[in-house]
Amino acid sequence: MTTNVSSESLAAPVLTRVQVALALALLLGLQPVTTDLYLPALPQLTRALGASMGAAQQTMAALLLVFGVGQLFWGPVADRVGRRPVLMLGLLLYTAAAVAGALAPSVQWLIGWRALQGLGLAAAVVCARALLRDLYEPHDGARVMAWGMSGLGLIAIASPTLGGAVAALAGWRAALALVACIGAAALAYVTWWVPETARRLRPDATRPAVLLSAWRRIATHPVFVGWALLTTCTYGGLFTILAGSSFVYIDVLGVSPALYGMLLGTGSAAYIAGTFICRRWVHRYGAVGAVQRGAWFTLAGGLAMVLPAALGLQSAWAIAVPTALYALGHGVHQPCSQAAAVGPFPDQAGAASALAGFLLASVAFGIGAWLGYALDGTVRPLAYGFGFWALLTCVAAWTLVRRLQPARQT
Repeated sequence: MTTNVSSESLAAPVLTRVQVALALALLLGLQPVTTDLYLPALPQLTRALGASMGAAQQTMAALLLVFGVGQLFWGPVADRVGRRPVLMLGLLLYTAAAVAGALAPSVQWLIGWRALQGLGLAAAVVCARALLRDLYEPHDGARVMAWGMSGLGLIAIASPTLGGAVAALAGWRAALALVACIGAAALAYVTWWVPETARRLRPDATRPAVLLSAWRRIATHPVFVGWALLTTCTYGGLFTILAGSSFVYIDVLGVSPALYGMLLGTGSAAYIAGTFICRRWVHRYGAVGAVQRGAWFTLAGGLAMVLPAALGLQSAWAIAVPTALYALGHGVHQPCSQAAAVGPFPDQAGAASALAGFLLASVAFGIGAWLGYALDGTVRPLAYGFGFWALLTCVAAWTLVRRLQPARQT
């Protein structure tokens, strides 16, 4: 396949590792802001708008569906016109949709605005992963991504805690308005501090024939397959908690929204610890060795939640402690897998990032739809779904990714 790449290379951006890590934290951190911050307000929102549990879940499902498909659109566009224009347009769209969602008169309008917000979020996440590949090779990228993920973890800790407090004091609309403010802050940071990072632009990147050929090559590359499946599976377990835990904690176990936010924050704290472990293990064992070790945390978390549920034991700690164990492993898996999945594609980082993100978001959408059907007033659906993804994550780490070790693909 011949490719038509622009003849002139762009000037290399001048960014320190701290600046890159901060950009990653802000851009990728919009994901937990978008999902976690409003979770404590979800039962309150459901009652205020007279919506069913299924309709409330659709506010998350619609966002994820458009988020997944949107990445397939934004990735090639970012390869063609650059990261910065896509970032600015996406963040502007995200912020405007968040404002409109806070003012929504019905759950149907809220679902629509959340879907549009997902389109803006897709641009931020795709470009975050692509700019990392623009600036670093996969091994160094994993370490910088781990720093960014530490910042994301701090945002993830603050999001449910802050969301629960704001919802308790001022209602669910105030919680969604806070999301809009954070989106505006991210837009300001990109406007003033993030230059263009793409070294070359690809004028043919959005041509259907070229795009389909690129996706076929990416989707069949063993490095992409192994790492993309790992990041999808580990996020599957995390998203099961994000999408279903508010109803289980608050409606089944009687936890207050504020306390729920704090309990969810303990998982985020464990996630930050996992990113610190990740940096140490990547340096010592490489990315493949790191995730194989991290999978033991994943397995421990899955078993610790499934076994009490199977015995009929229902308590907040039987969810919070396993979630924290799982989050330790997640803090190792995510930086490694997100950096490594796009590693073989320096000239098509946007397309590779988009394909990995689409896979992840599609699974999350399916989980949200399943939980809307499966939640039954007990902890079992949440626990069993969590355990399922923990098992798949371990299988991916110990088989698909392990096979990459001889080639030292990190």
